[in-house]
Amino acid sequence: MSLPSSGLPPRPPVVVVLAAGQGTRMKSPVPKVLQPLCGRPMLGWVLDQARGLDPARILLVVSPGGEAVLDGLEAAGELPRGRDELTVVVQEQQRGTGDAVRSCIPHLVGDPDAPVVVLYGDMPALGVATLERLRALQPEGGLALLTAVPPDPMAFGRIVRDGGGRVVGIVEERDASVDQRAIREVNAGVYCLAAGLLVDCLARLSDDNAQGELYLTDVVADVAGRGLGVEALVADDHREIQGVNTLSQLARARAIVQERLLEQHLAAGVRIEDPATTTIEYGVEIGAGTTIFASTVVRRGVVIGTDCEVGPFTHLRVGSVLEQGAQVGNFTETKNARLGAGAKAKHLSYLGDVEIGARSNIGAGTIVANYDGAKKHPTRIGERVFIGSGSVLVAPSEIGAGSLTGAGAIVPRGTVVPPGEIWVGVPARYLKDR
Repeated sequence: MSLPSSGLPPRPPVVVVLAAGQGTRMKSPVPKVLQPLCGRPMLGWVLDQARGLDPARILLVVSPGGEAVLDGLEAAGELPRGRDELTVVVQEQQRGTGDAVRSCIPHLVGDPDAPVVVLYGDMPALGVATLERLRALQPEGGLALLTAVPPDPMAFGRIVRDGGGRVVGIVEERDASVDQRAIREVNAGVYCLAAGLLVDCLARLSDDNAQGELYLTDVVADVAGRGLGVEALVADDHREIQGVNTLSQLARARAIVQERLLEQHLAAGVRIEDPATTTIEYGVEIGAGTTIFASTVVRRGVVIGTDCEVGPFTHLRVGSVLEQGAQVGNFTETKNARLGAGAKAKHLSYLGDVEIGARSNIGAGTIVANYDGAKKHPTRIGERVFIGSGSVLVAPSEIGAGSLTGAGAIVPRGTVVPPGEIWVGVPARYLKDR
């Protein structure tokens, strides 16, 4: 980021995040900004955008009853510094984006020179690097805005420039003429300007438009009309401005974010055989040299060590940990399971609430029956254990180091198999020492 002419570091901005949308087109009781996207609420990605600017404050604009948004963020672990990290502002009536930002005026009037960045709780694909460039582009006493040139500009506000190429305003599609609708450059709705200028422009907004709302976009024409500087940053990737109002748009945004997550793992030395069929959620740790085969799903919080193999058609759920060289394969599901170094579960198994020791082998079709209909219970499998194909281990149970179960063995609840023994049958019984 470039420094201002004073040579001083740029001031931390106040970041306004608009999150009052109801998401009625999603036909879901979950608030729009809490819809899941790659293992976290959509708003979590936007809060990361805000935090990436090292803000002085984050103002979160919600609708009445927006306490549910905070509850959802807290439950998902998205408020590492607690609720005090955010200043919640309530937009009492849904009268457009201009009205939403107007709700923040009491929090902006005290420091007119403070830079303000406006973000949207339903724009999860926007990158922090783009926002840093926008912040650096803000002219002194003026405004910087983010634009893009998507293949289809429909539904976006169009950027209106004069004969010299200077931005003079934004026209919403509903209010645009035929010629204006032919403009390909569109408004992302993301702005950076001084608090005092923003407050003054907000006071001058009018609802004389097709929607009868207060458009935040009118601030751009106001600033330009005063002869103040307006600079536009055209996003390198138009997909960054993907907004979310429908489940279809949520799916498209998810694909963008997922692609970035996979690229991060690839750059860190993880071999992903088929990114097109692989899901790796937010907050997953994977060591270099690990291979992820096709049609694999890795949920948030999973930890995979170095030189492991996962997949194809594998589902690693919350609490799963694979230590160095562990292998989990075809149609195997894990949940709250730890596999020690070199342990293998290659085929058709369910491993829930289990700890598996190093170099143990879990035969095809093994089920760790962790749920008794009311509670879940743990199972412990020692090192160098061989679990025969089709075995069912009913939790809680314990299989000692170096022991073996025969194919199809049913190990009853509460069983403790001593180290080095062979157990077979239904129910499983001691056969002999190995």
